[in-house]
Amino acid sequence: MSLEQLLAWIPAGHPDEALARRIDFARLPAHVAIIMDGNGRWAAQRHLPRVEGHRAGIDAVRDTVETGARLGLDVLTLYAFSVENWKRPASEINTLMLLLKRYLRSELNTLLTNNIRFRVIGRVEDLAPDIQDELNTAIERTAQKSGMLFNVALNYGGRAEIVDAARRAIEAGLRPEELDEERFASFLYTAGQPDPDLLIRTSGEMRVSNYLLWQIAYAEIYVTETLWPDFRRRHLLEAVLAYQKRERRYGGITPARAAIGAQ
Repeated sequence: MSLEQLLAWIPAGHPDEALARRIDFARLPAHVAIIMDGNGRWAAQRHLPRVEGHRAGIDAVRDTVETGARLGLDVLTLYAFSVENWKRPASEINTLMLLLKRYLRSELNTLLTNNIRFRVIGRVEDLAPDIQDELNTAIERTAQKSGMLFNVALNYGGRAEIVDAARRAIEAGLRPEELDEERFASFLYTAGQPDPDLLIRTSGEMRVSNYLLWQIAYAEIYVTETLWPDFRRRHLLEAVLAYQKRERRYGGITPARAAIGAQ
């Protein structure tokens, strides 16, 4: 994507236009991962049932996915349902699954129009058959798209993913001396994808919540007080701008610091 393509989607004179013009398109994060948090608090602040926060969160998903595609991200991964979420009330879980089905049906054309490829990471086999059918339909329909890869983490846990990867390595007959970090990564759900450069968490919480534990080893973390249902294009652009101001060291030091140390 380019600035012109992004601006074509933003109304002239809109405040987001100024944000878009500040983006350095040569330094975009290849992979952005988001922990979508705050639906319950959003609903509580409005004296609404908790499920209304999840319903409102669908608008945030729609806006974020299209923004990511138009911005030119390679990969966007959203944390939709964790392995721990099964502890929630059955009514809330049923609503979440219903909303997922509705999203896939209503937004499939948007994914296709924006050249977005859809995938799911997590223990999908444990989901209800009708949910699996909806997911597989979206995966198959978008399989040939060449733009942004949109991952949804469903029935996902970072520790569970590492355990599953270890099991796959064992099943593949790998000997201990054959296993290194690169080979192990090939057994993760995200095999073949770049690790997240930027991890965004909404609602101000300062934890990673068992999300992409292997992959976020060197991700830049950006926390916003914005509750997920209120998250929009502007917030994603602000997160990317904050990312572009940082110096990524990967455990080393910057050239400037190295020069100081040599004096």
